[in-house]
Amino acid sequence: MAAVLSILQHSTCPENVSFHFLSVHLDPEIISLIKSTFPYLNFKMYQFDPDRVRGKISKSIRQALDQPLNYARIYMSDILPKNVKRVIYLDSDIIVVDDIAKLWKVHLGGKVLAAPEYCHANFTNYFTDTFWSDVNLARTFEGRRPCYFNTGVMVVDIDAWRKGGFTQKVEEWMAVQKNKRIYHLGSLPPVLLVFAGDIKAVDHRWNQHGLGGDNLEGRCRGLHPGPISLLHWSGKGKPWLRLDSRRPCTVDYLGPFHDLYRSSRVALEE
Repeated sequence: MAAVLSILQHSTCPENVSFHFLSVHLDPEIISLIKSTFPYLNFKMYQFDPDRVRGKISKSIRQALDQPLNYARIYMSDILPKNVKRVIYLDSDIIVVDDIAKLWKVHLGGKVLAAPEYCHANFTNYFTDTFWSDVNLARTFEGRRPCYFNTGVMVVDIDAWRKGGFTQKVEEWMAVQKNKRIYHLGSLPPVLLVFAGDIKAVDHRWNQHGLGGDNLEGRCRGLHPGPISLLHWSGKGKPWLRLDSRRPCTVDYLGPFHDLYRSSRVALEE
């Protein structure tokens, strides 16, 4: 709800924004809540069948990353209607503080997806020694300069994804993972294996990620230097949980999370 509100608040033309919600359950109460909160919102909700990835998911370093819905982004080309040619995929733990149309207008230059790249990150850390010691596997990135990118914020040419059969390509890496344990982090690494070094890079301002804290202990993290268009609470700590437990980080007060939390508390107390 906070993510949707932030997008609408900062859009020059909010009436032009269409939302496609992916959910495991098509809960009538949730749909009703969205309609009552945003009466004029242009949206559709789609069910993601967990059986689609059952048996394909390998255990990761965080249990939250093993949830089937984390893999729904891989199947957007199958879930969304054929007339949807392009989308901005966003995780739910984000706040937008800029006009989302700016991100929408990014020129893909023939690439399937666009996202902020982080080439200073040690890319080898995202895969196990088993991967790098296997000559055939390590050749995966030949001819590419692979950089880390966060799959929680992506502009995706859905039509090109469909035509290129990229869902199957990601699934093939998931199958390798089941046999050889070549990575640790859920749905992110198989996408990196397919696309890293072959995406359209966009400004880092569109994904200030890691605000959920470090992955092991969830300790607070501050903002990265530079301009900000999108805040992303990736990591272990989520602002709604930290606010509810009365142990928020400073960054949790930056978005509508706190305002929505306060209003819900008032409604409950009344």
